[in-house]
Amino acid sequence: MPDADTVTTDTPASAVATEVRRRPALSPSRASDFKQCPLLYRFRAVDRLPEVPTKAQLRGTLVHSVLERLFALPAAERVPAQARELLGPAWTDLSADRPEWTELFDGEKPEEHAEWLRSAEKLLDAYFELEDPRRLEPEACELHVEIELGSGVLLRGYIDRLDVAPTGEIRVVDYKTGAAPREIGEAKAMFQMKFYAVVLWRLRGIVPRQLKLMYLTDGQSLAYTPDEAELLRFERTLEAIWQAILKAGKTGDFRANKSKLCNWCDHQAHCPEYGGTPPAYPGWPEPDAGDETPLDRAD
Repeated sequence: MPDADTVTTDTPASAVATEVRRRPALSPSRASDFKQCPLLYRFRAVDRLPEVPTKAQLRGTLVHSVLERLFALPAAERVPAQARELLGPAWTDLSADRPEWTELFDGEKPEEHAEWLRSAEKLLDAYFELEDPRRLEPEACELHVEIELGSGVLLRGYIDRLDVAPTGEIRVVDYKTGAAPREIGEAKAMFQMKFYAVVLWRLRGIVPRQLKLMYLTDGQSLAYTPDEAELLRFERTLEAIWQAILKAGKTGDFRANKSKLCNWCDHQAHCPEYGGTPPAYPGWPEPDAGDETPLDRAD
């Protein structure tokens, strides 16, 4: 594998400089893709087939951005009205960086876009029913984390929010705004959370006290407490996934795995399970850098 100058640390996403060349890494989204369907991993990480985001994904990205901005304000200002005020500027900035996102709203009447923004307001209102951000001082929001395991596997990702108690206990918080079925969505979400728990454990030598999922669609929270033995097993799972990815990459043998999640896949036209044909295998490129996109993190 090629080497590159990469700092193994945890820093806010806003402080991470764009690197020209980065070591290959495994992110929670791509690890989950391969676990779900190796062919999906190939489509996203090797072929890099385009995917059109849904309005729900964009709304999730917008809500995440607003919550990040909310915690940048003084504690007393973290109130529902202020969160609503942040929606417009946040969407302006996001769409300026990715103007193709606005194409999803082309041809719509202004009131339809306004209704989409109101649906984001409802998610923010649900957040305030779950906790009072005025009483919290997170160590970081949208935290970039990266660690190389003893086996040489490099893990990389972003954490929505990291809370650290005065006693040193760590809580990992993740906001969920998507509408995936709970039995499927929670399994994928917990995979992601354990990924972050392993990274933080190896970075800081502390097992997170709590992994907290906040479901804004239905106003519910799910909290889980991992232990060291469990994280060690999960670390081995990640190492096995990476080795399987490298093996498939050398042969091009990325198998399709049909499941309920196929209903949300953009690539059925290229999938043999649906009568499609994958693009000609381009050969194993430099392995995927493991970068999480805003849409990956929006859920």
